[in-house]
Amino acid sequence: QVQLVESGGGLVQPGGSLSLSCAASGSIFTINAMGWYRQAPGKERELVATITRWYDSTTYTDSVKGRFTISRDNAKNTVYLQMNSLKPEDTAVYYCQIRTYSGMDYWGKGTLVTVSS
Repeated sequence: QVQLVESGGGLVQPGGSLSLSCAASGSIFTINAMGWYRQAPGKERELVATITRWYDSTTYTDSVKGRFTISRDNAKNTVYLQMNSLKPEDTAVYYCQIRTYSGMDYWGKGTLVTVSS
C-alpha cells in the first residue's frame, strides 16, 4: 500500500504560479512512476504530467507544455508540480498518482486549484 498526501492548491490570478507537492509513504519501494492528473467541473479526469522514479523521463499533456514542470525528490518520496502562467482553464482538482511496478495505481485525495481574477 502507498499513501499519498497532496498540498499546495489554492486561488491564484491568471498569469500567476502555484506549486503542488505530493508526499508518498508506505510501500515506497514499489513505486515505478509518479504523476499528476486533474479533473475540471463537468469533465473527465485527464493526465497532466508524469515522471519516472529513477530516470528523468517526463511526459506532459499538450496544454501545459512550457508552463508546468514535474519533478521528484526520491529522498523525500515527494513529487512536485510547478505551475506557471496559469490560465482559468487550468482550474481543476489536481490529483497525485503513483504507479507501481506491478501496474497498480494509487491516488491522493486531490487539491483544488482555482485560477480566477
